[in-house]
Amino acid sequence: MDVSGGSGQPRSGNDEPAEHPAGPTAPATGPTDHPGPEPDRHEEPAAPQDRPHADRDPDGDGDSRAGTPRPEPGTTGPTDTHGPDGRAPGTAPHPDPSEHRSLAHSGIAKGEPPQPRPKEPGGGILMGRPFGVPVYVAPSWFLVAALITWVFGGQLERVLPELGAARYLVSLFFAVAFYASVLVHELAHTVAAIRFRLPVRRIQLQFFGGVSEIEKEAETPGREFLLAFVGPLLSLVLAGLFYLALKPVEPGTVPGVLLAGLMASNLIVAIFNLLPGLPLDGGRMLRAVVWKITGKPMTGTVAAAWVGRALAVCVLIGLPLLNQSGALGGGGEETGGMDTVTDALLAAILAAIIWTGAGNSLRMARLREHLPELRARTLTRRAVPVETDTPLSEALRRANAAGARALVVVDADGHPLSLVREAAIVGVPEHRRPWVAVSGLAQDLTDGMRVSAELAGEELLDALRATPATEYLVVEETGEIYGVLSAADVERAFVKAMARPTP
Repeated sequence: MDVSGGSGQPRSGNDEPAEHPAGPTAPATGPTDHPGPEPDRHEEPAAPQDRPHADRDPDGDGDSRAGTPRPEPGTTGPTDTHGPDGRAPGTAPHPDPSEHRSLAHSGIAKGEPPQPRPKEPGGGILMGRPFGVPVYVAPSWFLVAALITWVFGGQLERVLPELGAARYLVSLFFAVAFYASVLVHELAHTVAAIRFRLPVRRIQLQFFGGVSEIEKEAETPGREFLLAFVGPLLSLVLAGLFYLALKPVEPGTVPGVLLAGLMASNLIVAIFNLLPGLPLDGGRMLRAVVWKITGKPMTGTVAAAWVGRALAVCVLIGLPLLNQSGALGGGGEETGGMDTVTDALLAAILAAIIWTGAGNSLRMARLREHLPELRARTLTRRAVPVETDTPLSEALRRANAAGARALVVVDADGHPLSLVREAAIVGVPEHRRPWVAVSGLAQDLTDGMRVSAELAGEELLDALRATPATEYLVVEETGEIYGVLSAADVERAFVKAMARPTP
């Protein structure tokens, strides 16, 4: 299944980003809002994982910590507010801006923009790194393993009563072997992704199966189809291998029961995942087919997601009915009230997972559609260079005179040293500004705080996440200063883009 959520939404983390001048001489600290429709906060908000945030520093002590963008519904977006000539004194001229899962869900979790890996993604107990990809066992797996052990142990009591209490050890072995089969399913997705040069963040074994978190989308519908198909294909291959291994084994023995159970479970995993609805592998395959026919990946996502929602309703209603009718192996035996409740609960959990995954697939596809609209060049604020000992009041006067909205501290040769933080300016009372040097309100520049004016979309978000900050120095390819990019501006631009319906 696709368990997207991820990431990718710009967010400054300030409860209320500064959007008012700090005083009569202060440059504006928020973007100019354009009239436009107010985004509906209840309309499929993006839900990526790592939410950037930028903490205010009202006391102006120079200790500012921030995160970088991640999308969340907000208000309107910023505009480029550079002056008429498009550049600040001493700066370069500005050109005109123009997860699949399985029943045992196997799956490819995609959607959020790729995340940097300064540390391990976590998600449970690390079991190993096949092909260099960390495999985690989530705490929820132990609950499911205990449930499988209990249910399968009850079946063994009828088939092999002579085992006694040892049947639960056999059942535990079956649970572990079954999840090993699920891991093979996930590794099939992982190997295919690596073959197509798509980064895989991790594999996680969890409640009802596993998930392979692939960070980028396949470039073509053909690759998307293959990436989804290899998982169910490997499950079918495993079912066939267990069937062949079962042939020479005597029925009614422990090996025979285990092999028969593993054959049946892998067959169910394969068939379930081939159902044509997101977030199942079959939904990814349907998306690829529609994408190929229409030439539009978003159209394929919408079609497969709605089929997935219809599938969720069918599971919710049909699974308990099939169990009661004996079509799933119950033999038509009369079921008690507890069995009926258990069937209904299982159906509700599966339906909820499928419905939620389909919705996440739609949101993440919409996010990817709008990411290219985030361009560093059009979101950058015009900046005025000032030397370290310049009083804040004088620096603000120069900014107002130039129509700029940011301050860059430079050395005597004009090389940028630090950025004057917007939140720090707000924290300095107007009567103190003549006596406060801009260097005391600035954050030293690091390599990660220098971003290219050519960055856009996922590349821009990747650069901001790699070095969390409230402001970034935007430079041309020649190294000349282009301006200052605020994380809050990126957030608002993303929110404005997400508020518009996808064409």
